[in-house]
Amino acid sequence: MSRFFATGSDSESEESSSADEITPKAPGTTFKQSLLLSDDEEDTKRVVRSAKDKRFEELTNLIKTIRNAMKIRDMAKCLEEFEQLCRAFLKSKNIVDKEGVPPFYIRLLADLEDYLNQLWEDKEGKKKMNKNNAKALSTLRQKIRKYNRDYETEIAAYKENPQESADEEEEKEPGDSGSSSESEEEGGEDGLSAKSFLKKKPEISPEASKFLKPAKGSGDEESSSDDDEDDDEDWGSDTVDSGSESSDDAEGKSASLAVVFLKKTQETEKPEKKIGKKKKQKKERIEEEPEEEGGEEVEGGWEKVKGGAPLVKEKPKMFAKGTEINVPVVVKKLNEILQARGKKGTDRAAQIELLHALAAIANENNLGQGILVKIKFNIIASLYDYNPNMAAFMKPEMWKKCLDCIDELLNILFENSNIFIGENIAEDSESLASGDQPFRVRGCILTLVERMDEEFTKIMQNTDPHSQEYVDNLKDEGRVCGIIDQLLNYMENKGSTEEICRIYLRRIMHTYYKFDYKAHWRSLGLQGESKSEQDQEESEGEDSAVIMDRLCKFIYAKDRTDRIRTCAILCHIYHHALHSRWYQARDLMLMSHLQDNIQHADPPVQILYNRTMVQLGICAFRQGMIKDAHNALLDIQSSGRAKELLGQGLLMRNMQERNAEQEKIEKRRQVPFHMHINLELLECVYLVSAMLLEIPYMAAHEFDARRRMISKQFHHQLRVGERQPLLGPPESMREHVVAASKAMKMGDWRTCHSFIINEKMNSKVWDLFPETQRVREMLVRKIQEESLRTYLFTYSSVYDSISMETLSEMFELEISTVHSIISKMIINEELMASLDQPTQTVVMHRTEPTSLQNMALQLAEKLGSLVENNERVFDLKQGVYGGYFNRDQKGGYQQKQSYQRDQKGGYQQKQGGYQRGGYRNQNQGNY
Repeated sequence: MSRFFATGSDSESEESSSADEITPKAPGTTFKQSLLLSDDEEDTKRVVRSAKDKRFEELTNLIKTIRNAMKIRDMAKCLEEFEQLCRAFLKSKNIVDKEGVPPFYIRLLADLEDYLNQLWEDKEGKKKMNKNNAKALSTLRQKIRKYNRDYETEIAAYKENPQESADEEEEKEPGDSGSSSESEEEGGEDGLSAKSFLKKKPEISPEASKFLKPAKGSGDEESSSDDDEDDDEDWGSDTVDSGSESSDDAEGKSASLAVVFLKKTQETEKPEKKIGKKKKQKKERIEEEPEEEGGEEVEGGWEKVKGGAPLVKEKPKMFAKGTEINVPVVVKKLNEILQARGKKGTDRAAQIELLHALAAIANENNLGQGILVKIKFNIIASLYDYNPNMAAFMKPEMWKKCLDCIDELLNILFENSNIFIGENIAEDSESLASGDQPFRVRGCILTLVERMDEEFTKIMQNTDPHSQEYVDNLKDEGRVCGIIDQLLNYMENKGSTEEICRIYLRRIMHTYYKFDYKAHWRSLGLQGESKSEQDQEESEGEDSAVIMDRLCKFIYAKDRTDRIRTCAILCHIYHHALHSRWYQARDLMLMSHLQDNIQHADPPVQILYNRTMVQLGICAFRQGMIKDAHNALLDIQSSGRAKELLGQGLLMRNMQERNAEQEKIEKRRQVPFHMHINLELLECVYLVSAMLLEIPYMAAHEFDARRRMISKQFHHQLRVGERQPLLGPPESMREHVVAASKAMKMGDWRTCHSFIINEKMNSKVWDLFPETQRVREMLVRKIQEESLRTYLFTYSSVYDSISMETLSEMFELEISTVHSIISKMIINEELMASLDQPTQTVVMHRTEPTSLQNMALQLAEKLGSLVENNERVFDLKQGVYGGYFNRDQKGGYQQKQSYQRDQKGGYQQKQGGYQRGGYRNQNQGNY
């Protein structure tokens, strides 16, 4: 209440007013002083902290929160903080790459996993949990197990030599076992607790205690500085400096400089004492592990699980001491290990280690090769099962183990011809014990090798193709092919026809896309090599063409499944086309009739078909078969989805049409990068083929209203080129082709040649062919011939006659070539002319209508189509009724038919007049 309404004496009111006047000044002055102090001390007190310290402090804070949540069994909080910790760790990836994974992080991961496993096994405790905590527990358990796979080695190393953080040491001391870190901090703010005071009392000198008595928060400050020092021990940062700075900040308000000075001397002694304490506690921990296991519930069970040994340490205890190790005992143990396979919670890595240990025990006790083969089969199967997700690929170390195991297995099978393996052998009828009978083992080596081949493809699909890692992984293909060859030799002796076809196809799939340079050089007969070098080359192995021919012909004869035969045919065609054997490739494609029913095949076979057609088109182009090349490439290039159809990537525009699952499936179908066909080369070959066909056709049918496009894509590129307001020198491959097309339209073959063949185009396209020079020579020849045809179509109306010698000089062609080109044009009625043999000239006939006459003909055609459309609309309006209208309608319809016949007759007469070679005759025929 206001003092004006108060009832009391004047002295009381004066005292209250004076009090009111005095009290506001105190906080103001102290506030100003504190501001001044902070401004003055800003430069001296500022601490520059590295990015490492900031990131690691963020991680330690989150870890403390997780540990507190673990103490109170708050699983929801644990899950939330763990997700934040993962994000924070991801942010500090650059620092971790330089410094290594910090030990406290590994410590938390190991502790948390053990803690969660312990909670999971405690069935009664789980029942008491509320719904949110129970759900969070299962989620967090799955996440931590998945997350810890990347740190298996570090966690195993930590469990062998467990370390404890300074925070845990303080918590485990008898005085602080029940209190959380938060309650300690709160207690520190109010005042020193008795236990902490007793703990720190011996360290304080009598001189310092004089200064510290009046200070309230001194205990708290010391405890906070201790925490900082403990944290800094993990990072290797300067603990003494950070401790002194924090003490300066805290005690500057309430203590003198002497206190600060004395505290520094104390702090320098603390780390030595703490290190000693740590070593003591480690020794005690190692000695008292069995005692800790007994008293888990008393001291917080989540911390004591660390004493437990991982699965790997159970290897020596695989068999009880004194057990006689024989085949039935090993088989029984093997079945025990395999029963855990696929179950939830099974450690797959540990299972693989157990199987390896079992194989070693079987080998040591000389139990025979039969049981060893069975264990090897299961080891390889477990390696494949390590990644349960089909989309995931094998880790490098697992991949190396897998190759080694398959190599060992094949060597055993080759060395011991008395081992029979097969899928049809039942487990009861297996013969594993060494004796007179041959070994019989259930299993299929072919399936394992096929899976290995698929895993290799997955590894290549999921590796960055522009990295060194891709090159390193690709080096394994030699080893994969070696294993396939080994199995191929084994199957030829012991396998069925169907199995031989399957392994032959695997060998074909690793051969068909590779260009055989050795055979190519041999066919060219390169000079400068001695006979010994040639003999050495020939002794290296047979040509890929011979291998492909042998393997494919066996499949054609013996295979009963359409799919293997189809794949073999396509690979054979691809290999022929790649090595410029155009006629064999074309004939095999036509004889197979694959183009009729390929749409019913599965997507991988369709991708292989598309790749084969593209390679066939490129082969035809190299051979100078321009029309065949264009026809082969038309379907792929006109779709605008060449990348997707060849299995070389997914288009972004179709991303909305597919869901995540479909996208995963399509990514698995992608062809590895080293098998890709260069898309720019493909497009260039198609556009150049289209240019050589389209430009003469456009010149021949310039005024024809019914002219059809040969290539829509080529016309699109021409339109794009015409739309450009400023035409600079061409830069991209498409611009070069458009510029060359414009030059060819004018009959200027030299300019066209300079645009198609130059340094830029050579580096981008033409140098990628094996026989580069031959392709360039073919292109020059084609450009000269097609430019001559275009020139004659465009300018024939200007000439009365033209000398063939002049034409051969203009286009730098032989007179015989010019003569043959003009003769073909006359025979095909493309050019209205005749050859005068004695004078070697081409005499033009004036049969072509003028531009005005052409326009009149176009108008007549359009009017005719307009009349037809008008009559059709009239028929629809009248409708078809019975009686009188029906007769009229019928009559009208009949008349229309006769009109059409007249039109048709007139058109035929027109055609006839045109062919007889005179415009006057044409008019007489029409009218």
